[in-house]
Amino acid sequence: MKLLPAPAYFVVMLGMAATGLAGCADFPVHLDPLNVQRGAGGGKEPSYDALMHIADVARASGDLPNAVSVYRHAAAVAPRRAEPFAKLGDTLLEMGSVNEAIRTYNSALERDGHNPDALRGLAKAYLKTGRPELADKPLSTAYQDAPNDPKVLLLIGVANDYNGQHREAQKRYRQALGLRPGDPALTIDLALSLALTENYPEAIALLRPLATGPGGTPAERQTLALIYGLQGDRRQAEQLARADLDAASVQHNLAFYETLRKMSPNARSRAVISASTDLAASPST
Repeated sequence: MKLLPAPAYFVVMLGMAATGLAGCADFPVHLDPLNVQRGAGGGKEPSYDALMHIADVARASGDLPNAVSVYRHAAAVAPRRAEPFAKLGDTLLEMGSVNEAIRTYNSALERDGHNPDALRGLAKAYLKTGRPELADKPLSTAYQDAPNDPKVLLLIGVANDYNGQHREAQKRYRQALGLRPGDPALTIDLALSLALTENYPEAIALLRPLATGPGGTPAERQTLALIYGLQGDRRQAEQLARADLDAASVQHNLAFYETLRKMSPNARSRAVISASTDLAASPST
């Protein structure tokens, strides 16, 4: 459960995440689901592989509603396969349809109880609903199957942070960073976890080079602003916030940081992790 509305910078970060997902294609692809179902010109219906490719391209281009339609059609063509259900779940999760995504991931796992995408997706969906205890089962299976998968380790870390087990979370993030050094998502989550244990110097030292470097993103800068805000360094927090936000949003975020500082450690952790889970990203592939 969210204790506070997500501040403006989380909205900015979410928009950037969507832009990044859409950036995998040179131009938007718009599909006619009826043509996909009939086959072009009323001819032979596309194969399962063709449907999955079409859906993947639509999703990569940001055309999520059509991706959903075509993944569903692929699932109807090959009803015993888990992959279309797992990818459909991922797309629904991107669209914010969390409960429907959970049902879809479970459909995938009914077909293949060890499908890695469905296990990770189901765990992420439960974390988005603020129910980390429900993420334990899929994460346990995913970890048994792939103990060195950075994506699994990241999600275990988020679940640990949600439960107030910050030291264990930091261990998982560091393990994953050992496998994928410098990964932005892992770096952000480790820095946030360090901040939640009031280890601000290490959190800032870890994230600042990434956030303020030439390739720094709004997500990284505004997470660093949050950490400065939690530390009580209003000047640095405001300076970073102004890099991406308008004046009203900057003041909104500064007030939010002050509210967080007045919370109990457990309530503060829940508020920060709940908001950041809305845009939890997987380590880069």
